[in-house]
Amino acid sequence: MMSVSSQGGVARARQVNLSSSLRLVRGLGLVAAAVALVACGGGKEGGATQVAAKVNKEEISVHQINFVLQRQPNLKPEQAQAASKRVLEGLVDQELAVQQAVEQKLDRDPRTVMAIEAARREILSRAYMDKLTGGVEKPTDAEISQFYASRPALFSQRRVYSLVEFNIEAGGDKAQKEALAAQFNGVKGADALAAQLRAAGVKFAARPSTVPAESVPTALLGKLSTMGEGQAMSNVTPVGINVLVLNAAKSAPVSEAQAKAAITSFLVNDKKRKLAVDEMKRLREAAKIEYLGQFSGGVASANVSASAAEEPASLLPAAAAASEALDATDLQKGLSGLK
Repeated sequence: MMSVSSQGGVARARQVNLSSSLRLVRGLGLVAAAVALVACGGGKEGGATQVAAKVNKEEISVHQINFVLQRQPNLKPEQAQAASKRVLEGLVDQELAVQQAVEQKLDRDPRTVMAIEAARREILSRAYMDKLTGGVEKPTDAEISQFYASRPALFSQRRVYSLVEFNIEAGGDKAQKEALAAQFNGVKGADALAAQLRAAGVKFAARPSTVPAESVPTALLGKLSTMGEGQAMSNVTPVGINVLVLNAAKSAPVSEAQAKAAITSFLVNDKKRKLAVDEMKRLREAAKIEYLGQFSGGVASANVSASAAEEPASLLPAAAAASEALDATDLQKGLSGLK
């Protein structure tokens, strides 16, 4: 007979396995070699079957396994068999949970119905956009060279910035804040600014960070690339003043060859984004859209959005907007040869 402690260990192991399996299933991801391996390999003597497992009366097919494997990046052919088995166990756990949900009529719960419909709409709209942008061509070598040459702060003159960001509490209207912010632009270093604020009894929070050029928003990079060590720039926010002090900048240039993958990815995604924006504009113009009830006034005016954009909460957001930033991962792959 199994002891209580042994039973507990098995239960904990099962719980860990369930969590891992569900995470694997939620990851959803195909490599052609993996699909071929799963579909063609490991068959019984009676021949290959498209059914991988039966859970009570429900079947789990090889196609379901392949669908999950589709979006697992960098899966090597030799890893496919083990990965497919892990995916299958995750699908078994998922199917057991689904059967319980249906048995308890959770599929009829209004919140579940709404979630399913929302997922359906998301999948369909994404499928349409994927089809629309699927034919976007890769940029030519000339386009890549032109992009590289036009952005020296990102490439040939790339730097890694050591910064200190100050969020300073300040009252008054915008004009008063701007007048106060102008005084901070002349400070010489983060320590000097902190001492000045403490002496004046001003509340503030300081956050140091080190960021490469590709992680800096385009609108900010142009000015930051021309600043010297110890210099600062400021911006008025709804709750006070944001000051960014450049402590140091280390030169880290990138060649065109090293940046090619990142530039290619950016230009392709930018073309897709513009194509999607143009298509949505066309669809809106062709459709009859009527706003009713509390939304009868239509969408918020562009002026409201613009005024909000004029006062960002931070000069240095956690990540640059996808439409204006290079993929830092792609760029780091190009830089790996330097290490």
